[in-house]
Amino acid sequence: MDTNDILGPVATLVLWSMIMWVWMYATRIPAMSRAKIDAAKMVGGTGKSLDEVLPPEVQWKAHNYNHLMEQPTVFYAVALALAIGGMGGGLNAQLAWAYVGLRILHSLIQATVNRVMWRFGIFALASLALIALCLHAFIGFVLH
Repeated sequence: MDTNDILGPVATLVLWSMIMWVWMYATRIPAMSRAKIDAAKMVGGTGKSLDEVLPPEVQWKAHNYNHLMEQPTVFYAVALALAIGGMGGGLNAQLAWAYVGLRILHSLIQATVNRVMWRFGIFALASLALIALCLHAFIGFVLH
């Protein structure tokens, strides 16, 4: 068992986050142009302020990108800790792949149809995988 197996899901979610970043700007910049928003004249503000002027389906990508900067930070921390601690293989690697697959599915749902209950169900399943990883790290590092 390779204890670095868990780094595959880490690299995959990092790459997926960058794909969502590209998708966000590939849709947002043309939408801003259509809305006659001159970014060169904008001062301050946040992406959230664009919620009022851009179509929701454009902003869904931005909202998802922001979500990928939230809970996955816990995933990165626990996955790296498990890898460093020699516990990144086996079940922990499988849980990490499940987490990443579910987060990618969550992104695809949010960026396209954005059905909230579908998103929530996928998010809840991903969260359970993350909780299991956190418990395994706690058991391995604290209760060993």
